[in-house]
Amino acid sequence: MLRYLNRACVFRTTNQGKEEEEEEEEVTPEWRLCTVQQVEDAKATVRVLPIWSTGIMPGVIIGQQMFPVLQATTMDRRVGRFEIPAASFGVFSILTLTVWVAVYDRALVRPLSRLTGHARGLTLRQRMGLGLALFAAAMAVAARTESARRAQAIAEGLRDFGPRSGRTVRMSAMRLLPQHCLTGLAEALNLIGQIEFYYAEFPKSMSSIGVSLLALGLGFGGVMGSAIVGIIGAATGRDGRDGWLVNNLNRGHYDYYYLVLTVLCAANVVYFLLCGWAYGEEGQNRAADAEDDEQQLKAIIT
Repeated sequence: MLRYLNRACVFRTTNQGKEEEEEEEEVTPEWRLCTVQQVEDAKATVRVLPIWSTGIMPGVIIGQQMFPVLQATTMDRRVGRFEIPAASFGVFSILTLTVWVAVYDRALVRPLSRLTGHARGLTLRQRMGLGLALFAAAMAVAARTESARRAQAIAEGLRDFGPRSGRTVRMSAMRLLPQHCLTGLAEALNLIGQIEFYYAEFPKSMSSIGVSLLALGLGFGGVMGSAIVGIIGAATGRDGRDGWLVNNLNRGHYDYYYLVLTVLCAANVVYFLLCGWAYGEEGQNRAADAEDDEQQLKAIIT
């Protein structure tokens, strides 16, 4: 598909003679633009860009973690005599990620490898796609939880009391755990899968670019998330009406915002499936590197 880039390193000859009528022209070879290795590196980068673009949406979700903090502020955070700080609920995402990595490597790889025939249980693209689907599921659960929380707040007469009022809804903040756990599991599957995918697909000379691409995608996601918030706020807060994302959660509709993210995440899953289908076979660049290493080893031995 990217064979046209090979023309960037076509081996050609150029005439160095000053007189056109000379019988023997002095001919010297030269590279037109760049080396073969540079072309292969460029092809590897261009080839992964569509799949890389699917990693922008996870950056949107990860960058919006301030909203669950606002939700937790308005809910009952007591566990026995201890009250969990609202900002600490994000720890459950990290714990889920950590536990999943350990359980997957130690307990799930072998059973899954027997079912799938893949040494790592699930292929890299399967893990990435499953992670994207879990991001959509997490946003759907968040929308359902916020809808129930808002309805409970209105039923208790707290519609005009925001997070700063100190008034809380008689609903346990533990209801937020499913969305945090799903987000952590999605991060474990998709983000780690992205790093391994880039490392597997790039030549050895470009291995360090994998983490950079992941960070770049998350950065784009943060910018895109801010744009989505701005657009929704401007579109829903016209004519003096309360927008979806006002400071008072009980007057806004954060559940609708989560539904928008759910739709975007679901569309991103479909887009990922198309990109994965168009990408073709994995590991072609690493296979080429392995062949080169084998040839070099044979040359040294002989």
